[in-house]
Amino acid sequence: MEVQELLLTAARAAAVYGLMLIVVRVLGKRTVGNFSAFDLIVALMLGEVVDEIIYADVRFIQGTVAIVTLAAVAYADSLVSYWDHGMDKLLEGTPTIVVKNGEFNRQGMRQERMNEKDVLGALRMQGVRDMREVQYAVVEHDGTVSVVPFDWAQHAIKADVDPDMAKERDRALGGVDEPPPDKLTDSPKALDLAPGQLR
Repeated sequence: MEVQELLLTAARAAAVYGLMLIVVRVLGKRTVGNFSAFDLIVALMLGEVVDEIIYADVRFIQGTVAIVTLAAVAYADSLVSYWDHGMDKLLEGTPTIVVKNGEFNRQGMRQERMNEKDVLGALRMQGVRDMREVQYAVVEHDGTVSVVPFDWAQHAIKADVDPDMAKERDRALGGVDEPPPDKLTDSPKALDLAPGQLR
């Protein structure tokens, strides 16, 4: 087998990866279930390549080149997302707010193609009975819905009722109750939003 043919196989594998990424991103986060977009694409494509190798539809060396190319592209994709220089928004998308201040956020619901029953079902799965307790409900990169309740709707923890646990919390947190910005799970940075968009 010629080197040119192997390079063509690698180029085709990378091109199919790019095409699949676009398709999955257009279809929305709920399409990928609990996978990230590139995890789903790699799983689908690797399954197909392995199938082709097993049934001898392609030569072993050609299939190996395709698998190595897919692995390299997926690794590069994950590195780009890890560095968080904005490319992760293009590759993985951004979290989408579907409930804001106890009300449906229609724009986010349209973006994720979720109706009211979908949102209410996702809230039920998070143990929420009354949507009015929810400050934000967010569709994450992997299609799951996370919930940030209002402060008044937060569940009590041991440190709220047990003095020994309260001392332990103060010791662990250095006496600072409010988390620093880089530790907040509902900060604009964590949600990939401009600071004013959370109001």
